Amino acid sequence: MKSAQTKAIAVRAATGKYAVVCGSGAIAKAQQEIARLGKFSSVHILSSPPVWHVLEKKIRQGIPARLAPFVHLFDDAEAEKNLQSVEGLAQSLVAARADRHALIVAIGGGVVGDVGGFVAATYLRGVSLVHVPTTLVAQVDSALGGKTGVNLPEGKNLVGAFYPPRLVLADPELLATLPVREFRGGLAEVIKYGVIADAKLFAFLEKQMDAVLRRDARALELVIRRSIRIKAQVVSKDEKESGLREILNFGHTFGHALESVTRYRHFQHGEAIAWGMMCAALLGHEVAGTPADVVSRIVALVRQMGPLPPWPDATPREMMDAMRSDKKTRGGKLRFVLSKKLGQARTFDGVPEKTVECILRCAPQVFVKPVESLGKCNG
Repeated sequence: MKSAQTKAIAVRAATGKYAVVCGSGAIAKAQQEIARLGKFSSVHILSSPPVWHVLEKKIRQGIPARLAPFVHLFDDAEAEKNLQSVEGLAQSLVAARADRHALIVAIGGGVVGDVGGFVAATYLRGVSLVHVPTTLVAQVDSALGGKTGVNLPEGKNLVGAFYPPRLVLADPELLATLPVREFRGGLAEVIKYGVIADAKLFAFLEKQMDAVLRRDARALELVIRRSIRIKAQVVSKDEKESGLREILNFGHTFGHALESVTRYRHFQHGEAIAWGMMCAALLGHEVAGTPADVVSRIVALVRQMGPLPPWPDATPREMMDAMRSDKKTRGGKLRFVLSKKLGQARTFDGVPEKTVECILRCAPQVFVKPVESLGKCNG
């Protein structure tokens, strides 16, 4: 029985259900929650040096006493989310004699979760995995749903696997020491859920963004739980992204291209997605009939997150080339998730490239204007 402070949200996967235990105090329940999973020959923590420095004491208290964990640390910069990091961690696991009955606990943000998950999926053809997300974007998005992977120079997340965890522990208390920039970036994914699936969540954010930015406990837990429930519902219905799950990519085609053309060194993921959502809103106005007032509301809410890094010095053609390397592209044709109205979204095929180029030319200028002045992109 969970306390009033934590809730277990079930996610269905091909390998069975797993729980996302969310709420303040979830990390304190790590020992009993891991014990429910069964016995393991060894526990291996995959994390980054800064995260482990802050959370080591708290995490060790939550690991079963009989299993003193091995600790494997790596650089969690987006630029290090690559096959070299996977190889290094796998070699470290071999040196620690991790076998097929070992447990990997990935503790960190999205990069740690993606890399750690891919290591768990591929080491000895798969070992058990627990996610302990320590950033907002990881708690509401990347730690759920079983997507793992790394980047190639040609694009983001081009090598990976669907590999569901056995358990996710999402504790808002772990966000207390999260740098302001990372916290704000994570709000992009929360806003995304409001756009694609929950108009009430969107309206709550419009009214309570200041409280969320202050990390008010009640407001933060509400948006985290609602976001987790939306993600859980979507991935439970479409684990392998064959249909419905594609709506989770709202803003991501633009955002991933921004990350790629800047070699993953200019934007944090959420910041790129924030730019991407504004672009997707304007593209929706151009090709899907998204009303101008909805576009304005999306742009205004994204702006409430705080300042974003400036649009990069990249040509529309460079951005288009990066988009064509995106894993959502089919037959060389770009595909975009667009929202006709708040709370709903779907994928659009066959979007004219000239229209996309127009958005890319307009974006640096349009999104610094008052939202009331937003209109058609005249290229």
